[in-house]
Amino acid sequence: MMRWLGGAALLLGALGAAAPAGAQSAPRDALLVLREIDADRYDPARTSSLAAGEALFLLSDTLVTMDWDQRTIRPGLAESWSVSEDGRTYTFKLRQGVTFCDGKPFTAKDAAYSLKRWVDPATRSPVRWRAGPVQDIRAVDDHTLVYELKEPFSELLLQLTQYFGSIVDQATVERLGDNFGVQGFNGTGPYCWQSWTPRQEMVLTKHPRYNWGPPIYKNPAPQVERIILRIIPEATTRLAAVQSGQGDVTQWIPYFALEGLRRIPTLKLQQQPVHFFDHFLGFKVDKPVSGDPAIREAVNLAVDKQAIAKAVFFGAGEAATAYLNPAALDFNPEAAKLVPQYDAAAARRVLDEAGWTPGPDGVRVKDGQRASLLLYALQTAVNSTVMQAIQADLRRVGIELRVQLWDATVGWGKLATQEFDAFVMSYPYMSATDAFSLYFPSTNRPTPNRMNWNDPETDEALRQARGATDPAERARVMGDLQKRIAEANVWLPLLRQPLWVVSTQRVEGVRPHGIYGVALYKGLDIRLTR
Repeated sequence: MMRWLGGAALLLGALGAAAPAGAQSAPRDALLVLREIDADRYDPARTSSLAAGEALFLLSDTLVTMDWDQRTIRPGLAESWSVSEDGRTYTFKLRQGVTFCDGKPFTAKDAAYSLKRWVDPATRSPVRWRAGPVQDIRAVDDHTLVYELKEPFSELLLQLTQYFGSIVDQATVERLGDNFGVQGFNGTGPYCWQSWTPRQEMVLTKHPRYNWGPPIYKNPAPQVERIILRIIPEATTRLAAVQSGQGDVTQWIPYFALEGLRRIPTLKLQQQPVHFFDHFLGFKVDKPVSGDPAIREAVNLAVDKQAIAKAVFFGAGEAATAYLNPAALDFNPEAAKLVPQYDAAAARRVLDEAGWTPGPDGVRVKDGQRASLLLYALQTAVNSTVMQAIQADLRRVGIELRVQLWDATVGWGKLATQEFDAFVMSYPYMSATDAFSLYFPSTNRPTPNRMNWNDPETDEALRQARGATDPAERARVMGDLQKRIAEANVWLPLLRQPLWVVSTQRVEGVRPHGIYGVALYKGLDIRLTR
């Protein structure tokens, strides 16, 4: 553990560090938000990354919005809605007076276009399932939208709060083509696209006509002229920037620095207690080594997740002992008992019994195949620390882990390939159905179902759960599915990540939200004091 604790001491020292030579304070009219990684694009229908959500919730709006409790649906671009008795038809009454950033009035036709684009196979959305089994989406008039399903989808309103359902301008999409969300954007959000320099920063300007923010905010209009979303990958530099006034707010806080931040009177630290955001290691179940159930079980047994949680979160987060947070809707505690917990001796026995014998270099061999796994992950501070720990734990039981960390701008593309055996991913979710519908449908291969899990029983269970109108029946179906996945050891659950935000005295009104892991959500109620 000394290698991580030493890093903690180094980073804590940054809390008292002076600003780097030549550094400038945040611009007077701009909120400077510091981020760890960038996204590869900012097209809501073609990405599933948290980094994309950090900007897209500011740039665009959805029909409905999410309250602070992560369960209550509030109005958005839709002022009201009704649902047919059979649960298949939703009718939304849309706000009047809404405009896109370029001044064009928003109508139901824009909503129909955007939502149809999301579910169009040609768009290649990695999260099409979130829109439900769509029969048709149509504008009845300028301010009435009908959303018709082939069968009931119990989570439709929940999913429509997510940035994937953002309303975008058709003309801008058609003009930019594949470069929509790369070279420009046009939405109805509180902020407008000004520029994006990948891996450096994105600049957003206030939407001057915007006054239709969600009712969870005191002020429905933006109060900051500009927002600069700046990428600073190094945690030490991010902390020093916030303390020295080169940044105003960040949710990307190294957790061992939390106690030190609390003691600094010029900074404000806040937590969102309702936060479902987990880290896991997934296996490609059809590869020569990771496809062996004994290897997957042994990895689950060999990794000391409690030690990793302590090294990464320093008491601020916890190890994931199951596939879902126990507070999540439809969590099954019986399925959680099927997830192997740390027992290195048991891991060795599993490998021995499966015929994996130690080779001359300590790495196990079976039928001429080395117990060696190539793992891909995005380059983040958490991933770097986690990988070191997992590598060491697996080496002790005779499994070699080769790690390739990728910058986010290319990493998402690499994670869609078949080049690797395992991967580490972090993700937000709202319920058991939400979480499993993202990663386990066979139709979601090769991404986000990067495990290549192809199981008809899983597909059928997810279909039943999504269409269930009885909450008890949905819970039963999802509980059984959690057991099936846990018994197959498709993942190694790793960590449950907390959400904290630190801001400076120059900023008032910051409150962490947490939808899809995003802290600032719409960026409203935030104002600069100087």
